[in-house]
Amino acid sequence: MPPPDCDVAVIGSGLAGSALACCLARAGLAVEVFEAGEHPRFAIGESMILETSETLRAMARLYDVPELAWLTAEPYLGRLGSSHGVKRHFGFLHHGADGAHDPADRHQSLQAVIPDELHGHELHLFRQDADAMLAAAAVRYGARLHQRTPVAGVDLDGDGATLHTPLGAVRARYVVDAGGRRSPLAEAMGLRTTDGAETHSRALFTHMVGVRSVHDAPGAARRDYDVPFTWDEGTLHHVFPGGWTWVIPFGNHGGSTNPLTSVGLVLDPAVHPAAEGLSPGEEFRAFVARYPAVAAQFEGALAVRPWTRAPRVQHGSREVAGRRWCLLGHAAGFVDPLFSKGLYASTAAASLVAHRLILAHETGDWDGVDAGGAVGRQARGFLRSNDRLVARSFRAFETAELWAAFSVVWLLGAHLELLALFAARAEATGADGRIDRGAYFERTASLRMVGGGFGGFDRLEAEAYAVLDGLGTAAERAARLRSLLAGPEWVPHEFRSVLAGGNHLARRKVSLAVLRQPGGPLGRGPYRRHFFGVRSGLRVAGFLAREWATYRRPALGTLP
Repeated sequence: MPPPDCDVAVIGSGLAGSALACCLARAGLAVEVFEAGEHPRFAIGESMILETSETLRAMARLYDVPELAWLTAEPYLGRLGSSHGVKRHFGFLHHGADGAHDPADRHQSLQAVIPDELHGHELHLFRQDADAMLAAAAVRYGARLHQRTPVAGVDLDGDGATLHTPLGAVRARYVVDAGGRRSPLAEAMGLRTTDGAETHSRALFTHMVGVRSVHDAPGAARRDYDVPFTWDEGTLHHVFPGGWTWVIPFGNHGGSTNPLTSVGLVLDPAVHPAAEGLSPGEEFRAFVARYPAVAAQFEGALAVRPWTRAPRVQHGSREVAGRRWCLLGHAAGFVDPLFSKGLYASTAAASLVAHRLILAHETGDWDGVDAGGAVGRQARGFLRSNDRLVARSFRAFETAELWAAFSVVWLLGAHLELLALFAARAEATGADGRIDRGAYFERTASLRMVGGGFGGFDRLEAEAYAVLDGLGTAAERAARLRSLLAGPEWVPHEFRSVLAGGNHLARRKVSLAVLRQPGGPLGRGPYRRHFFGVRSGLRVAGFLAREWATYRRPALGTLP
């Protein structure tokens, strides 16, 4: 067998593939990246969430790649560029089966505010620029990037992999396929499947100019909704029985130079079958015309690129990793973009795979990268948890009242997952600011995308799903959900306000009500033990203070 040309071959230079290449090359591995297209190139997956940003902050520290942190929060826009939007909330507006929407009905709107503390508001990434920046960073750290170089096939053997490319055969000790749904490795090995997913949705999407504000309509001002931010300042979802739309503006702050808005329509084909004889753009227009408040937002808007139609967005793989290979991110599988969790799954996988590959480089044990099945177990756990959540969210879209109650399951799961990620980084960080990689991945091994590995949430989630799936009218199930979710003493105060009829979270997450909560972070009981162990309130406060000092604008000149 000829000697390897590189340690690791990475197929695909999207955000996950380029992030992995950065980490590996920075650690001294010989990395070759093969990209079928050319940067800059269109991509969706633009809405950041707190879990993704925390994962990227941890990666920036774990692998000494500061560019990864640039994707995480509004204070970094000075470094990242003016083509990206800001995300101050996750917004939902419910529309009835008859198309009705009333701003005064608090059940019909939800603004999940993203706190400015500790790190700043989130971002809407203009992916063509974010991906190109990370691909360039990978080259700067020493990776070799081959654009317009599709991989036609991969042969695996006991010593590594041979990639067949327009450049000829390339030998690698290990191959990572981050090539998305059309993964060359998954196709070559016959791994692709759509079996087993509870969620079934199809999608239409593009980028548009001229998308109007919700608030342009009479009686739809911010004060009419009584929410902290305008709907344009975040990721907006219009939801209705059987589907939802996304509206992700990039030009929603004073420093932006990007007039585009990412727009998508996602539908359950059992409720909304594909329209025969219509182009994707025509189908989008015909569909939103059923919902006057949605149609008004797109009046006069124009697509700047062809619409894409995906007959089914769900896919998975029979296997995710094996001897000398693994699938990364969307190459392993995808559920639905409803809660923007795809990038979290991809970056978490990239971080774990980077750790395992660096260990292999240090020890020479390239066969042990997936020892214990950790890579595949994480990917399958993330996909399964997201699938169960999204499938039931589609069911909850039946009425505004049912969705308002069920949305707290999503809020709780995301909140606890973020808390677990943050606690893992805090626990693994030494006095010198360095993170112990082994300790970090030991702490995060039990995470499954929602709930932070907390048994109390797991039990509550199962009971909530049973209520939603059970008998009774939508109003009866909504009432049972509210009663169930308000029960545990560890449920945060702000989520209880949503259960009581509120339609937004507080702009600030730290308050006396939170600190005084008996079952909360500084109280007693299983919640405190799971997330904070025996650490004192002063130690927790000290880490939070260091975070604030590190990631605010005045500190960015000295920071990753």
